[in-house]
Amino acid sequence: MNAAKILITSLLIGLGVFEASTDAQVKPPVAFQPESIDSQVIIGYGTAIGDVDGDGRPDILLADKKQFVWYRNPDWKRFVIAENLTERDNVCIAARDIDGDGKVEIAVGGQWNPGDTEGSGAVFYLVPGPDRKERWTPVRLHHEPVVHRMRWLKMSDNKFGLVVAPLHGRGNKKGLGAGVRLSVYQMVDGPEEPWEINVIDVDYHVTHNFDIAKTRADTETESIFYLGREGAKQISYRDGQWQRETLLGVKGGGEIRFGQDATGASFLATIEPFHGTDLVLYKTKMSVKNKLRQFAQRTVLDSKLNQGHAVAVGDFFGNGEKQIVAGWRAPNEDGKFGIKIYFAEPGEGVDHGWKSFFVDENKMACEDLRAADLNADGRLDIVASGRSTHNLVIYWNRGSE
Repeated sequence: MNAAKILITSLLIGLGVFEASTDAQVKPPVAFQPESIDSQVIIGYGTAIGDVDGDGRPDILLADKKQFVWYRNPDWKRFVIAENLTERDNVCIAARDIDGDGKVEIAVGGQWNPGDTEGSGAVFYLVPGPDRKERWTPVRLHHEPVVHRMRWLKMSDNKFGLVVAPLHGRGNKKGLGAGVRLSVYQMVDGPEEPWEINVIDVDYHVTHNFDIAKTRADTETESIFYLGREGAKQISYRDGQWQRETLLGVKGGGEIRFGQDATGASFLATIEPFHGTDLVLYKTKMSVKNKLRQFAQRTVLDSKLNQGHAVAVGDFFGNGEKQIVAGWRAPNEDGKFGIKIYFAEPGEGVDHGWKSFFVDENKMACEDLRAADLNADGRLDIVASGRSTHNLVIYWNRGSE
């Protein structure tokens, strides 16, 4: 490295900004073996992982254009949960065991029309019958326009809420106007009785995704990591109240995931900007009061995505560290699309030494992805749905064999 480059590098690190060098030719530390379980996906808007039938094995759920379906582990037979709930497309699905019976509860969103900030959107809770392989009964709930993402949040030991995020605020025009009404739904007296709905944030005007994560060892309560074009914040339910903390230093974007490294230091992985090109890592430490400090160090891990649309964080290598998986759905400047995994060699900092390799190259126009150990071998596998490639694929983690 010449003197000029050393000087520029030093200045960037000092400003908390750095573009890491990734090496597409690196030998993968682990191998991923793809298995296509559906080649007739129409769009594959959203995925979820959870035990649908109560056999102790995680199943795969998918929000497709007109159907919500699940795939049974381990034969991956496809079952339709519900279809044609709305005139327009489905868009999101949330699945989690919230009552402790070993089977997931499911909520879904539809009537997707990002151009209609007045009359679009729909939210349903789905009620299973005695046989969960048969169709479930939809219960329509209140909704805001342009419902886009939803996930179940653990608010306390035995209390869950459904977090629902629209893309735009009601009546919002070109990102201006009313703020997005991020809401939490709580079932009170059964799914068909009125739900308690609380609006917990209205600051952002265009949002795309959020993450749910447990951040403290002393409580089971989870936090929401919420990202919009205007920035990011952490929202937590503590002592019966909603608390919000702006994550200083984090730029606006489309995707966000929270993680903690082997030392316990917190980090965020984002895709910037909205439907963006950059996979970005933000690193910080926890304060003594368990509040996030400013994310002062920003590292661009990759700037060659095109319509980046999915991120996951996990220890895919089994080495105690966290790696980052990112997917994008359109060919980049090199004609590439798919899924890559990004990692730092042990002992190397976040400002250098990052490497990457393709998990899938040009066969997965990634719309969404999840990480889970699907076969109980102790390794995190990857599940992804493809938009223009019309596929749903499991990438089995075969380790270093």
